[in-house]
Amino acid sequence: MSSTLAVKPHNTKTSKRQVATLPLVAPSVLVLLIWMIVPLLMTLWFSLQRYNLLNPANTGFAGLNNYISLLSTSSLWISIFNTLVLVGSVLVITIALGTLLAVLFNEEFWGRSIARLLAIAPFFVMPTVSALIWKNMLMHPVNGLFAFVTRSLGLGSIDWFAQYPMLSVILIVSWEWLPFALLILLTAIQSLDHEQVEAARMDGAKSTAIFRFITLPHLGRAIAVLAMIEMIFFLTIFAEIFVTTSGGPGLATTNLAYFIYLRALFEFDVGGASAAGLIAVILANIVAIFLMRLVARNLDV
Repeated sequence: MSSTLAVKPHNTKTSKRQVATLPLVAPSVLVLLIWMIVPLLMTLWFSLQRYNLLNPANTGFAGLNNYISLLSTSSLWISIFNTLVLVGSVLVITIALGTLLAVLFNEEFWGRSIARLLAIAPFFVMPTVSALIWKNMLMHPVNGLFAFVTRSLGLGSIDWFAQYPMLSVILIVSWEWLPFALLILLTAIQSLDHEQVEAARMDGAKSTAIFRFITLPHLGRAIAVLAMIEMIFFLTIFAEIFVTTSGGPGLATTNLAYFIYLRALFEFDVGGASAAGLIAVILANIVAIFLMRLVARNLDV
């Protein structure tokens, strides 16, 4: 009985504190909800309407016709497939090379600070600028650096964006995001217990065994978080495709974000573009749920 009475003042103080802070927190939460919910509700509304700027007289409630029309077109499924290929490829490249570079830059060698600075530098280049650099200075079939190297080897020049469009976009995006993966993984590897590594070396373990059984398990959580962050951004890749290939040739590099852009600003189909946007939101949430479970599983280990 006495213990119950002793707890009540504490609960009363807690509730009073919550009531006192509620007016301070409520405006920020309200603005955040409006900022998130209003655009989503407007997109949902337009997706249920017949709204094409080329035919302004044809308006009204369309129901699910926009979704049915989208799901029956092959271009939507091609864009979804291209999105998954692009996201998966860049994830594999950035995580694999980022892990190897993190292990390398964690070792002592002459000029390590300069090497780290040069490795991180591409992350500070804007996507549009990096796409222009790769398009006009590196991958150009006549004046590009790659063409000069291949011609010097007697292999002729390669028109990268015509012959290997998706590979070209993957290389550009990987070059942009590899420094971010390096930063995250290098920070994680620096927290590794060096005494554990030294003990393994004294027991005769080779570098490959140390990397496989000590370093990689230690980086498991960092890799899971890195994959989740990169996935969110990779689903919205647009500038690199717009500057280099414009989604072509054909639909070879049209991802879901660029498909929505074409639907809205080339076909002027606001209703169809809104429906495609909601499909993209659903796809992003499915991927996010999968990644959140992956991250939670790694954090529980």
